Amino acid sequence: MKLLTANSNRSLAKGIAGVLDLPLTKTNVRRFADNEIYAAIEENVRGEDVFIIQSTSFPANDHLMELLICMDALRRASARRITAVLPYFGYARQDRKSEGRTPISAKLVANLITTAGADRVLTMDLHAGQIQGFFDIPVDNLFAGPVLREDIRENYGTKNLMLVSPDVGGVVRARGIAKRLGADIAIVDKRRPEPGKSEVMNIIGDVKGRKCILIDDIVDSGGTLVNAAHALLEQGATEVAAYCSHGVLSGKAAEKIDKSELKELVITNSIEQPATVKQAKKIREISVAPLLGKAIRRIANEESVSMLFD
Repeated sequence: MKLLTANSNRSLAKGIAGVLDLPLTKTNVRRFADNEIYAAIEENVRGEDVFIIQSTSFPANDHLMELLICMDALRRASARRITAVLPYFGYARQDRKSEGRTPISAKLVANLITTAGADRVLTMDLHAGQIQGFFDIPVDNLFAGPVLREDIRENYGTKNLMLVSPDVGGVVRARGIAKRLGADIAIVDKRRPEPGKSEVMNIIGDVKGRKCILIDDIVDSGGTLVNAAHALLEQGATEVAAYCSHGVLSGKAAEKIDKSELKELVITNSIEQPATVKQAKKIREISVAPLLGKAIRRIANEESVSMLFD
């Protein structure tokens, strides 16, 4: 088995390599003067089971091209099997036609990854589960829920706890964690007047006197979480924290979170964060390297991965 990474999330790749007690394969991924991407695999991978770790996060197009070019290099180097490990799958929010004459970009990206040479995809907390069906190769979609759940239990306990979904679409995710913590759930009824902006309309559920934990898969601008925290506190919640699988945190999101009424925002390290996020006082990061490492080991050994979904 070989592990390699491009440039999107080297710290997570090193963490996974540590879990598996394997070195990262030497890879040279750089740019020409005109910004074209060049990749060379500097070790023999003929007949190997290769896992390439690459989140397609900002800059999404560059990191996606790095992934595709590395997979093409691996295929031409006669790797036996190539598994694309995408801790964060970019373009996942474009999973349907939202209006006329618009693309389904998540399907296009799935086609690109398959055509480039992937035999399998391992990812985590896809924005929409049906994206697995966009691929014609096996897809393992892990859930960060168990990692988030244990951190909630350790830092907030289970007494007087309420898990909150920031929208109707995330109810299943929140309920799954709440069930295992023995907590109740509430729902934020929101609407989006335009892309990237949200307005809280109602809180469904009695949150008065409760410790509220917002659960979501992606935090981008942070507006939804900030508005939801304010609404929950107005309804009588004693404190509000947020747990999200993927910290996209574009623009001034980190600054917005720091100035908000949230106690803290906890994200996984599926996306490598810039200094502005790492220095934020209210943002904390937890590692999913053990989860991904276990999944990679099981795939390499042809063992079941489903036990990691819980």
